[in-house]
Amino acid sequence: MPPAATSWPCESCGAALSFDPKSGQLVCGHCGHVQPVPDLPPRDRSRAFVEHDLDSALRGALPPAAMEEVRISRCPGCGAELELGEGVEATTCAFCATPVVPQQVPLRAIRPQAVLPFAVPEREARAAMVTWLGRLWFAPNGLQEYARKGRQLTGIYVPFWTFDAATRSRYAGQRGDAYYETQWVTVEVNGKSERRQQQVRKIRWSRASGWVQRRFDDVLVIGSDSLPRGHTQALAPWDLSALQPHAADYLSGFQAEAYSVPLDQGHVQAREDMAGVIAQDVRAAIGGDEQQIERIDTDWSEETFKHILLPVWTAAYRYGGKSYRFVVNGQSGKVQGERPWSAWKIAGAVVLGLVIAGVLAWLGQQR
Repeated sequence: MPPAATSWPCESCGAALSFDPKSGQLVCGHCGHVQPVPDLPPRDRSRAFVEHDLDSALRGALPPAAMEEVRISRCPGCGAELELGEGVEATTCAFCATPVVPQQVPLRAIRPQAVLPFAVPEREARAAMVTWLGRLWFAPNGLQEYARKGRQLTGIYVPFWTFDAATRSRYAGQRGDAYYETQWVTVEVNGKSERRQQQVRKIRWSRASGWVQRRFDDVLVIGSDSLPRGHTQALAPWDLSALQPHAADYLSGFQAEAYSVPLDQGHVQAREDMAGVIAQDVRAAIGGDEQQIERIDTDWSEETFKHILLPVWTAAYRYGGKSYRFVVNGQSGKVQGERPWSAWKIAGAVVLGLVIAGVLAWLGQQR
C-alpha cells in the first residue's frame, strides 16, 4: 500500500493500523490485532452533517471550525493534488503511477465533513476490474493478464461537493400534439407503380407557460480534475446514507486527494446539472407528444453544500507503449476505465466478417 495519509499505532505491538473495508475496523498488518473505529458522541455526529451556507462560503465567511490547514503535493505527471500526512517522505500518484515528493507549502482549505468508508477490499476490486476487462471483446489479452498479475490497486479518497437548493422556475414554450392525415403516395411493387394511402404524422402546436418547483438534495460534483468526469459519473450511484463523520481512522492505510475544483466552480457545475433536471420537469409540465422550451427563469434559494470524501480504487498501467487508467467504486465495486483496443482482434473480426459475407454471397448464387 502507498503511505497512509494518517496512521494509528496498534495497541498490541505499536505498528501502524490500516482501515479494513471487509470488517469496517482498524487492523494491524503486523500482528493481526483488530481495533474498532471509535464512535463519536451523538452531538458531534450531528454536527458533522450540518450543511454549510453556500453564500457565506462564496464570500469567504465560513466559521474557522469549517476550515483547516493541509499540506498538498502536486503530481508532476497528471497534476493531481494529494494530501499527505506528516512523516511521508515519498509516495506514488494513485492516478498515473508517477513518483511524488511531499511539498511543505501549507494550504487553507474547507475541511471535509463526512467520509464514505471503503467497503470493497482491494482483492475484490482487482477481480471486478479484470472481469470488466474480460467483457471488452477487443481488449488485448496481454493487458488483462498484466492487470491480473500487476501491482496492487491504490485506494484513494476523492473529494466531492454536494449541493442542495430549492428552486422555482417560470417557463414558456409550446406544446405539440400529434395527429395523422391520410395521403396518397406512389410506391413501386414488382417493378410497377401503385397508388396507396398512408398515414402521415403531423404536429399541432399551442402556447404553454407556467411554474415548476423542485428541491434538490446532495447533487454530487467531483472536486478534482485528476480523473475524467465521465469516469466518476459512471461510478454512480453512491449510497450517501452510509456517510460517516470525517475521521482520520477511515483514512488510515489509504491516500486522500485534496480538492482542486474550487467551490464556486463546483457550484456552477451543480447548477448546470440541476438545470437539466428542471428542463425535464418543464417538458413534463408542458405535456403533449413534443415540447419546445423557449425560456426558463429559475429562482434559487436555500443553497447549501458539504465537502465529502468518496472511496475509489485506482489503477494506472502502461502496456504496449500506452497508459491505461481504471477506477473502481470503493463502495459498490462498479468499474470504469479507458477502453483498450487490440489491433489484432479488430483485424481478425474484420476478416471473419468478410469471410462470412463471402460465404453468404456464394450460397445466394448457388440458390
